[in-house]
Amino acid sequence: MADENITPTNPNSSSNHGEKTGKKVVDSEIDPVVHLELGENDLKKDHMNYDRIDQEVAKYASDVAIDISPEENSRLKRMIDKRVLSIMVFTYFLQALDKGTLSFTSIMGLPTDLKLEGQQFSWLTTCIYIAVLIVEYPTNRLIQRLPIAKYLGVSIILWAITLALHAVAKDFTTILVLRILLGIFEAVCQPSFVYLSSMWYKREEQAATVSYWYMMNGGQQIVGGLLAYCFSLIKSPPSSLKSWQAIFIAYGGFSVLWGIFVLIYMPDSPMRAKCFSEEDKKLMIERVRSNQTGVQNRRFRSEQVWEALKDPQMWCYCLIAICTTLPTSGLGAFANIIIKSFNFTTLQTQLLAMVLGVYIISVLLSSTWLANKTKQNLLVMGIYVIPSFVGTTGLLFSYYLVLSFWAAQTMAMSMISRNIAGQTKKTVVVAANFIAWATGNSIGPQVFLAWDSPRYFIAFATHMGCYTLLIFVIIFLRFYLSAQNKKKDRLQAELAAAAEGTPGVVDEAMVHAFDDLTDKENLNFRYVY
Repeated sequence: MADENITPTNPNSSSNHGEKTGKKVVDSEIDPVVHLELGENDLKKDHMNYDRIDQEVAKYASDVAIDISPEENSRLKRMIDKRVLSIMVFTYFLQALDKGTLSFTSIMGLPTDLKLEGQQFSWLTTCIYIAVLIVEYPTNRLIQRLPIAKYLGVSIILWAITLALHAVAKDFTTILVLRILLGIFEAVCQPSFVYLSSMWYKREEQAATVSYWYMMNGGQQIVGGLLAYCFSLIKSPPSSLKSWQAIFIAYGGFSVLWGIFVLIYMPDSPMRAKCFSEEDKKLMIERVRSNQTGVQNRRFRSEQVWEALKDPQMWCYCLIAICTTLPTSGLGAFANIIIKSFNFTTLQTQLLAMVLGVYIISVLLSSTWLANKTKQNLLVMGIYVIPSFVGTTGLLFSYYLVLSFWAAQTMAMSMISRNIAGQTKKTVVVAANFIAWATGNSIGPQVFLAWDSPRYFIAFATHMGCYTLLIFVIIFLRFYLSAQNKKKDRLQAELAAAAEGTPGVVDEAMVHAFDDLTDKENLNFRYVY
């Protein structure tokens, strides 16, 4: 039984957390929350602050931290992987496949059939991200407020229908409107996965979790390239459908079915998961207590908004997003055009795109492994940016090499889920990150100027500037987070000394882990870098 594998780590904390030292520590950047204002009801549950904790979480959260055996933890993780990770991975694969259709259809006759001129093809990618930029914050608020799996499932169905309707587009205006709608409905995907990763997975598992679903960008290059090759064999006439129309209808139709499956199969949260026993729900909550980032909280806290806006972390993550997505979106939209410029046939180009997918997956898996092995996330990010400088100056092999910077993009997203606490603050930071993500993606295709084809020297010079700025941001963020951890260590030592060894000052039992404290407010929180 699971009960045999769990034991309280601090049975004495109940009697100690209520004692006040009468001392107050004030810091200009860190506001340590050691003792909270408590009422009688809080004392009954070892002083968890029920004015702050989400009521659904409170129902399942234990009084204090409990130990879960490695065997029990592995069993729980397998259950979560089956119900949550599998959905995230395949959903992201479908979204990446849907987005990748524009690149594949670019050499299947779509630009000619729709009579696209000049920068119009570039705008078909840019408009998606402008739409994301506009709806990103409202989307993140809805993710915080609504049952997340239901919101995701409905969004999948809507974007699938929109994708299928691409097949009936006759001109630039029609497909532009459809691309904008596609961006609005797809905006939920990545932010919701960042929330889900922090909700269900332990801190040390989140880098791998994010990498697993994000590497589906490479998966779609492999499968998408193979499928595009097959669709390229459709000839019109005799077929009533052109190859690019068939690919939109097929992908859209399948995605509708997947959206329905997500609505039925995926749980909204550990607390609402009808597929798990009550005991397992409690253990799943306890698994993530040590994250110190909470599980969910629907209350809006304005003070956390201001903290987010003043936090250098947020702006660093935004710059990382811009510096990685600006090259990504342009290379993604023009990938097949660039490869074809090396005098390959259309079918050869589709197949060569599969090699690109293998490389992307290997980059993300190897960078995640190296970061977990060395515990040096930002250092690994910097190392993987270096090949991008080399690759930008070369030919086909170098074109593959340049995409090593994807490691930085993936690891930055996992750092947001691990380093930002407080649900309102996380909403703001995630929204800001994906607004920056959308900004970079919007600009990316526009630096590929029609008159600069096929080698696009201006675009690749812009990319070099992005990689340079990215290195500086990574260096700054590493020093900043290290300094914050040292400051917290010092404050914690001062508090312990001032309290003369009184237990509970450091919240060893992590009583307040679900109290919706921010990473700055929580003295026990330490940043990963």
